[in-house]
Amino acid sequence: MCRWAAYTGTPIFLENVISRPGHSLIDQSIEAEECKTTTNADGFGVAWYDARTEPGLYRDVHPAWSDPNLRSVARQVKSGMFLAHVRASTGSATSRNNCHPFAVGRWSFMHNGQVGGFESFRKHADMLIPDDLYKYRKGATDSEVMFLLALGAGLETDPVAAMQSAIGQLEALSRKHGVKPHMRVSAAFSDGETLYAIRYSSDHITPSVYYRFSETHGGWAVVSEPLEHDEEGWEALPPGNILVLNKAGAQQFSFAP
Repeated sequence: MCRWAAYTGTPIFLENVISRPGHSLIDQSIEAEECKTTTNADGFGVAWYDARTEPGLYRDVHPAWSDPNLRSVARQVKSGMFLAHVRASTGSATSRNNCHPFAVGRWSFMHNGQVGGFESFRKHADMLIPDDLYKYRKGATDSEVMFLLALGAGLETDPVAAMQSAIGQLEALSRKHGVKPHMRVSAAFSDGETLYAIRYSSDHITPSVYYRFSETHGGWAVVSEPLEHDEEGWEALPPGNILVLNKAGAQQFSFAP
């Protein structure tokens, strides 16, 4: 299982999430506390928004803690919207194309969880991707398929419904061809203006998602695990919900594929 963190608000240096906190994302890559896999060493990635519509993207296959370039980038780059991820593979190869976040146009997406038995029906899943989007299928993960299915289902016009459709299609395939647990999702995605976070599962075990507004930074952090030990103000996103963060504030809606 992976760990991830996202931020939206007043621009801050990426290091304020990725490397500086006491339980930063890099620390979680070494010693995560709320997932089966303590170590998340199968690559990392960051997508950030600044002057251009499309996000910048930096991904590599090294463990996040061992890449000095990641710390250097995090010290220098400032952004008001970014997504960062450390990966623990659930079956697909350790390669740059399998590292999150994924990006197409102005959209970026990252995921922690699993689609039960995905390797046994990966061909069926790939065939659901619309022809005009299949050129963006670079890797072999269930997460990338989820993202491309959402784009095909209307992510540009109705992001919540599109993601419900994508997750519902993959869960249906898992129920038909795969194994339990059929679906576990904690995911974040953005178009550069709004940050969305999902917490959903087909069983009673749902990957963790927390969120908090920082008066110090003037923005929202959404994370797999709180960035500081014993820090007040972190709220758990309830299972079966989607969090929507933008200039209008924070809203929660029920999420059912």
